[in-house]
Amino acid sequence: MSEIAPEIISQLEALRLDAARPLIITDADEVLLKFMERVEVYLESQGLWIDLQNFGLSNNIKSRETNEPVQMPTLIDDFFAAETPHIEAADGAAETLAALAEHAQIIVLTNLPADHKQARIDNLRGHGMDYPVVVNSGLKGAPVKWLADKVDGPVFFLDDIPHNINSVAEDAPHVHCIHFIADPRLQKLIGKADGATARIDVWGEVHDWITGKINAHR
Repeated sequence: MSEIAPEIISQLEALRLDAARPLIITDADEVLLKFMERVEVYLESQGLWIDLQNFGLSNNIKSRETNEPVQMPTLIDDFFAAETPHIEAADGAAETLAALAEHAQIIVLTNLPADHKQARIDNLRGHGMDYPVVVNSGLKGAPVKWLADKVDGPVFFLDDIPHNINSVAEDAPHVHCIHFIADPRLQKLIGKADGATARIDVWGEVHDWITGKINAHR
């Protein structure tokens, strides 16, 4: 398991966790938020488009003028700088989390340039998702294990990226990992992550699955 960077540890230590309550740790982009839809808006403004033939951004971005692939090493940073406040909520995310919050504590663990943390908090709050946000970088296994070790009840982790799911499954195997992808086009491009306990792409079904696990634990 990799070490957790000091700037991430400080955020984790600032959280107030109730050891007796179940814990839900969720990614933001393409789980709580319609990341890809907003990426497309941003690319359009740059004279670009994304060819969704496979899962991921690398090598899929093309020029509208030439239709040739375009390498954009600063794309993610530029995108978050411009668009973090404007990303729309995934269908059903806010309502489902509000219902789950009656039974569990919720933390958003998002890979995002740290400069945009407040914009992410404000965006999520504006969509009715006012939960603690931890800005991470790299794999999520170590921070999820850190959080899970503070809680006695069941712990759940949601993410769209297989390597994040797999790292949590390796570092914290007792955590229930849900592989979730909000965009219907992306859902079709990739199967269930190897480390996932379940693959669920509809928030209403997430609610039923998690509450079932919580009730079984009581």
